[in-house]
Amino acid sequence: MKKASVNKDLCIGCGACQEIAKGIFEIDDDGLAKVVCETVEKDKEEDVIDAAEGCPTSAIVVKEDN
Repeated sequence: MKKASVNKDLCIGCGACQEIAKGIFEIDDDGLAKVVCETVEKDKEEDVIDAAEGCPTSAIVVKEDN
């Protein structure tokens, strides 16, 4: 499985990740993305990778969960 995180210093809160990977990301009270479910299930991994690749500021980090 993979783990996702958001670098708040880079995030601009555009919401693309929330649209691409529903249930994994959402926009918090500060208007920035946050991870709702840090450990990503196999069936959502492709969505999370797509969200990371589509992030305009490269604020999303996806790593292998060891």
